[in-house]
Amino acid sequence: MKKIQLILLIFSLLSCAPKSTDEDNTLAKISDPEVMKYAIAGKRIYENHCGNCHQSTGEGLGNLIPPIKNSDYFKESIHRTVWIMKYGQKGEITVNGKKYDQEMPASPKLTPLEISQISTYLYNIWGMNEGKITSVDVEKFLRTKPEF
Repeated sequence: MKKIQLILLIFSLLSCAPKSTDEDNTLAKISDPEVMKYAIAGKRIYENHCGNCHQSTGEGLGNLIPPIKNSDYFKESIHRTVWIMKYGQKGEITVNGKKYDQEMPASPKLTPLEISQISTYLYNIWGMNEGKITSVDVEKFLRTKPEF
């Protein structure tokens, strides 16, 4: 019995150990201090608001939730991404050739600054380098519905 408890204790300690991830490593490669500041704040907000479904890795949830990482749909339009973060999305979409039809709920409480921070984070990791997406950019994007 004690052997099993010891094994479980060791396993739980190892599983809680911090891990280096690709997005952490990519985040560390951002050289602009202002972009880095936004991206760090955006990572925290993303993990609290988006990570449960899209995962911290951005790989989504199988057939239910589409990936963000390496996603053609995501890369195609910052405007559309910002709009979806705030107002949600219903209906079928195709991401990397795969169809998804799970509603993404709106996040009306996210402020333009928070959306700009999330966007800056996401559009500057996983090999992208879009720079700082400002709250002024976000406010402009939220005034007009993008093409879907």
